[in-house]
Amino acid sequence: MDVDLRKLRYFVAVAERLHFGRAAEALHIAQPVLSRQIRALEKELKVQLFVRDRRATELTSAGEQLLADARPLLASAEALRRRVSRAARGADTFTVGFMPGLIVTPAVRALRERHPRLTVEVVRTTWDDQVEAIHHGRVDIGYVRLPIDQRGLRVRPLMDEPRVAVLPTGHHLAGKDMIGIADLADEHLLQDPDAVPEWRDIASELRGPGPRRPAPVFHAVEEKLEHVAAGRGVVILPLSVVTFYTRPDVTYVPVADIPPNQVCLAWDSTRCTPLIGEFAAIATDLRADTLRAV
Repeated sequence: MDVDLRKLRYFVAVAERLHFGRAAEALHIAQPVLSRQIRALEKELKVQLFVRDRRATELTSAGEQLLADARPLLASAEALRRRVSRAARGADTFTVGFMPGLIVTPAVRALRERHPRLTVEVVRTTWDDQVEAIHHGRVDIGYVRLPIDQRGLRVRPLMDEPRVAVLPTGHHLAGKDMIGIADLADEHLLQDPDAVPEWRDIASELRGPGPRRPAPVFHAVEEKLEHVAAGRGVVILPLSVVTFYTRPDVTYVPVADIPPNQVCLAWDSTRCTPLIGEFAAIATDLRADTLRAV
């Protein structure tokens, strides 16, 4: 049996909202049409995907399993569409991803100068999607910050840069030339503790008997800095990120005893085009210009 990707998209829209009306609105189709498509999908799969009554819509066990499987399948289909579209355009467009704090202009300019007819685009990525952008074909090559899942990628190291503690300007550690990670043991870390295992291993809030405060989930540097400025905790960031997002209500102090952040180039291991190789060589030669001057 072949699964209709359109029906899968309809199913995911309903499963994520658990509301047929809102899903139909998001899909720009009529609700009766959506309901018919879901019933058709259930008939094809020979399972019930939703339990509906007047008050709520819920996923069945089969529905939960389909949702878990459908998301990566749809993502792969979209990546396939992007790759085919890119192949149809030929080698007239090249897209570079980059993480906050990194400057890619010198390498992009050099590639444009070598290929005047080439359109070179740039896409800002985040910790959440820097690898996804490569796998899904949104970028041809990306400047990434480790650690990442390197499966399916070719990764070329570019440089290391120090990491710093970002603090509110009135913090008692502000203004120091250097601190150790032990100085932050009593602080609340506004990021995943696994990102800073040195802090995790000594943190007071993770060792005490009381309930632990959940690690917040922020998807942008700006969000982290807002919370630091409000006095809700501290973060550990690469130096270039902090200097790029300079603001008067936060400051930073180098941390002596944590390893630096590693900046690398990464691209899909199944794609070894001449342009990718050429850009990787250019970026490697210009690695000293990749970090913003601080």
